[in-house]
Amino acid sequence: MDEQPTRHPVRTLLRTLDHAVFRRVGERSWPMAEPVLPRLSRSANHGLLWGGVAVGMWALGGTRGRRAAVRGVASLALVSATVNTLGKGAVRRKRPVLDAVPVVRHLPRQPVTSSFPSGHAASAVAFTVGVALESRGWGAALAPVAASVAFSRIYTGVHYPSDVLVGSALGVGAAFAVRGLVPSRAQLPPPARPRTDAPALPDGDGLYVVVNPSSGAQPQLMDSVRQLKSELPRAEIIVHEEGGGPLPKVISDAAREAARRGGALGVCGGDGTINAAVAPALQFQVPLVVLPSGTFNHFAADLGTETVAAACAAVANGSAVRVDVGRITPLAARSAEPTCFLNTFSLGSYPDLIRLREHWSPKIGDPAATLLGVAKILHTAHPLKAVVNGRRRAMWLLFAGNGAYRNLGIAPVRRHDLTDGLLDVRIAHGGRFARTRLLATVLAGGVARTRLYAAAHSRQLLISGLPEGARMAYDGEVVEAPTAFQVDKLQEALTVYRPLEERPRARPMSG
Repeated sequence: MDEQPTRHPVRTLLRTLDHAVFRRVGERSWPMAEPVLPRLSRSANHGLLWGGVAVGMWALGGTRGRRAAVRGVASLALVSATVNTLGKGAVRRKRPVLDAVPVVRHLPRQPVTSSFPSGHAASAVAFTVGVALESRGWGAALAPVAASVAFSRIYTGVHYPSDVLVGSALGVGAAFAVRGLVPSRAQLPPPARPRTDAPALPDGDGLYVVVNPSSGAQPQLMDSVRQLKSELPRAEIIVHEEGGGPLPKVISDAAREAARRGGALGVCGGDGTINAAVAPALQFQVPLVVLPSGTFNHFAADLGTETVAAACAAVANGSAVRVDVGRITPLAARSAEPTCFLNTFSLGSYPDLIRLREHWSPKIGDPAATLLGVAKILHTAHPLKAVVNGRRRAMWLLFAGNGAYRNLGIAPVRRHDLTDGLLDVRIAHGGRFARTRLLATVLAGGVARTRLYAAAHSRQLLISGLPEGARMAYDGEVVEAPTAFQVDKLQEALTVYRPLEERPRARPMSG
């Protein structure tokens, strides 16, 4: 946008209107705005305000809040790169003259970059719209803050209204561009099929729920139990306490009683607790109720049961689906029982990371413990050697997901179908400088194009030649791995309650 006079009548009119609105904002008195808007404007410098909001959402917002925070940060990063590299470089517009703006509103340090477009407005809108595309509640809560940040740029005299409008439009575009690359959950088809019969238990009669207090934050767990009692008052709730016997036995006893009464087995906890219920549910042929209340609830999220209320509604209506179950079967000891998993199985560095995170987490918290674990593994770990499907390999990581995952780079994100019969296999190979090369490639987003990383879909893995003491992880649990075993799937083996899908309304046919 050129500040020089132009003969084009439309441009002249828009420029005149832009300046007129700017002067009107500067001349008008805005009660309660002076102590708030300049500080709010400064707090949004370099995205610090939105970074803090994202951290809070991650800590307090549950599964949906964490997804919304990630989507908001990704949208902000995209629009920041666009504005700073293309927008401000392509259009060099001088900042407004501050004569019409009271001195009390001036920022302590005036920006010197191009006025067009407004980076603050772009970041505020990108983050908020990105959040809203994943969680309308969080988006509605942040909308007034984003609008205030955008308006503060005019109020403090550092941007013209058109700068803010165009920046806001770029923010909206960035949020929708991110959604195009990584669809929100509302866009994706139901992740579990086919639907199947399960007993409808309107008041919870016949439902036995085992609660694992050690699987997550106590306040969240107690809220889940209170909500369960309110929604399904006749359900039997069994709280597993230390000294009350092993958790698998408690769950097995509950499954036996549920089968005797023609009811269902429920578990309240994280992925590890849910995993402990799979074998009893299969053994006694009872449907499973997943009540997400643990530290991680990946299976519940992929299933589409993200709240206790949703799970209770599914039980009351008898709404259920069938899902695949991953299976790890030792080959050396024929009598050994298979181990089931609903999410993922892995060998190599990931089990070590889980072990280190659990060791340090009580002292420094999960995020710091994870970073410290990654740093230690990168410094000290060695590739694991094993024979995979008849071929000897040196691997940093072998990952097998129960179903094909959508992913960003090397990180699995979400499954579209929990009954596809496939294992999502990924291997990070060893080799000369493999650790450094793989890390650099992952950070650059190019894992699909390197020989250090392989991905494929399979129905079976045969793994042998593992050294004694090697560890494996499944659904967040870490145990010693057999020296030889098979990984495959039981297709549509488990019945799980799941809320009814919201089907789109049919559009009327045009005449």
